[in-house]
Amino acid sequence: MVGPADVEAARARLRGAIYETPCPHSATLSELTGTRCHVKLENLQMTGSFKERGAANLLLQLPAEARRRGVVTASAGNHGQAVAFHAARLGIPATIVMPEGAPLIKVTSTRRHGAEVILEGADFDEAYARARALEETRGLVFVHPFDDDRVIAGQGTLGLELLDQQPDLDAVLLAIGGGGLASGVALALKARRPAVRVIGVQAAALPAMQRAVEEGARVTVPAAPTIADGIAVRRAGERTFELVRKHVDEIVTVDEEELANAILILLEVEKTVVEGAGAAPLAALVNRPLGLAGARVVLVLSGGNIDVTVLARIIERGLVKGGRLVRLRVQLRDRPGSLARLTALIAEERANIMHIEHDRAFSAAPVGQAEVELTLETSGRDHIDRVLARLAAGGYRAVEE
Repeated sequence: MVGPADVEAARARLRGAIYETPCPHSATLSELTGTRCHVKLENLQMTGSFKERGAANLLLQLPAEARRRGVVTASAGNHGQAVAFHAARLGIPATIVMPEGAPLIKVTSTRRHGAEVILEGADFDEAYARARALEETRGLVFVHPFDDDRVIAGQGTLGLELLDQQPDLDAVLLAIGGGGLASGVALALKARRPAVRVIGVQAAALPAMQRAVEEGARVTVPAAPTIADGIAVRRAGERTFELVRKHVDEIVTVDEEELANAILILLEVEKTVVEGAGAAPLAALVNRPLGLAGARVVLVLSGGNIDVTVLARIIERGLVKGGRLVRLRVQLRDRPGSLARLTALIAEERANIMHIEHDRAFSAAPVGQAEVELTLETSGRDHIDRVLARLAAGGYRAVEE
């Protein structure tokens, strides 16, 4: 089994092949969470995630004959990009199998690095089965996304970097899917600083590693959708399960709303774009009682490859939740000037009309009245209440949707 010496060797091997990402202090997140909070910016890697560490460490150790045959892997996206990028640098043909619903940004980026991309199956497990079949039929070398000692050792180099950057850290929070990152980082940290708490975070929709640790054996959880596609793994790895059980102190889960909110916080506060898996550590720190008040904490922002359409939806939902977008339905008399007076009142309250729909034929309003649906940009809940009060005073019946 992989050990601390393997992680040390991987760090030496990867020097110059990957980016040693910064780990700055965040004053705003520290205030928000009551900790001394730092963020490890793995979203700044060339392919946008930590996966480069494990992929490069494995590929660099392949003998010449294996390199000539080429490699194949299964990936939700980030591992595939990492394999494609480093395989291209080393002149190794690469085939990447991704689920049919993989984010477009991850598919196009992987193809851009020169790999053959095959879209197969509804989830990672079905893509994995196809990749294993290609391994046999084409005689390719399989690069496991997490359950390989060389991959685990490569991911563990992140832990060694953390000890150099924040030598007095108290806790590290990181996402867990198959367990490659968590097992490697925990192994590296515990070898040098056993007192450091390592907390894994999973999507509540797919808590495969948490369930495995609780039951003492690997289990397969039902397929489920999650915006944390990078950790959407239904069954923990065999090697990673043993390492996580031995070295990770605690595993918690976060739900989809918490993940989305954490993505938005990081975008607004840190000006940092992360995907669902990358936001999971912050979601846990904000929403779970982890006993870390005053502690020096590192959040591993493991990846930033989020589809822009998903990000747009998260931003819009966040604006609604924060009271900065609101939709009102207003009934008014169907007379000339009624709509103009309505919009004038809204303007006087300094709310910005983003969208307006004036409906006579299909509304439930009585004959002689019309219904107007307005989407307003506001500054928050107090502003919305002032707008509603102003409309009521002006004789308009407004209902917030």
